[in-house]
Amino acid sequence: MNKGLLKSLLYAVQGAIVGVGAILPGVSGGVLCVAFGIYEPMMAVLTHPKKALPKYGRMFVPFVIGWVVGFVFLAKGVELLFRFSPTVALMLFFGLICGTIPELIKTSEKSGPEKSWTPFVLSLSLAYLFFHLLENASMATVAPSFGGFLFSGFLWGLSLIIPGLSSSTILIFLGLYEPLTAGIGSLEFGVLLPFGIGIAATALLFARLVTMLFERCYAVVSRVILGFVIASSLKILPSSFECFGVLAVSLVCFAGGFAVARAMDRTASHTEKE
Repeated sequence: MNKGLLKSLLYAVQGAIVGVGAILPGVSGGVLCVAFGIYEPMMAVLTHPKKALPKYGRMFVPFVIGWVVGFVFLAKGVELLFRFSPTVALMLFFGLICGTIPELIKTSEKSGPEKSWTPFVLSLSLAYLFFHLLENASMATVAPSFGGFLFSGFLWGLSLIIPGLSSSTILIFLGLYEPLTAGIGSLEFGVLLPFGIGIAATALLFARLVTMLFERCYAVVSRVILGFVIASSLKILPSSFECFGVLAVSLVCFAGGFAVARAMDRTASHTEKE
């Protein structure tokens, strides 16, 4: 297969996975972007589009197409899987994330082999505590409205900027998750417009800060983000299984997700070398 076509297909598949995962409870779109190497280019495009688009355009066009397909169309199917068995669905995404962690560690090590890994340990510990407190927090219900969907977009945009923050989990607590996913699935303009505005506003406001930190201290920032990724991954790991059958299917899904992630990493590395 042509190298350019293979890379485009790879980015489209990654975009679809991010789109699907971003709408599922407990899964962070930001974590998946980090896992697939999209996070840093995405921040650069949001911060300096004129400068970054010529460099990353060939990556983002298929990625965005895949994201739209995953977010609007495929998410419904995965949502059905989640309703059938949250354990199986979460193990699938846990495998996908775990499969990318070795490459993330290698990239961070190369960026600053002399740098301390203390930021990683601190961010892993603090992020795990933060997500645990957030998971157990009690929140008030918000009525579905233009303002509510605007706030949903703000939270979703924030989950892209802060890897590990699951906007879907928060939206469930607020009572906005079901009306939001229903509105997206049926392409309701009254839902899509405020939601899109919220995402765009949040991303544009915070992306510049993230890009500046990457430019000034890449090794430290990459290790802090890696800590967030692993902490959030541990939080979605099921603590129990309903029966032996669910355990067996979950392990198969974990292995499948891990294998897919490793295969995508190897494919990306191979095409880059060529």
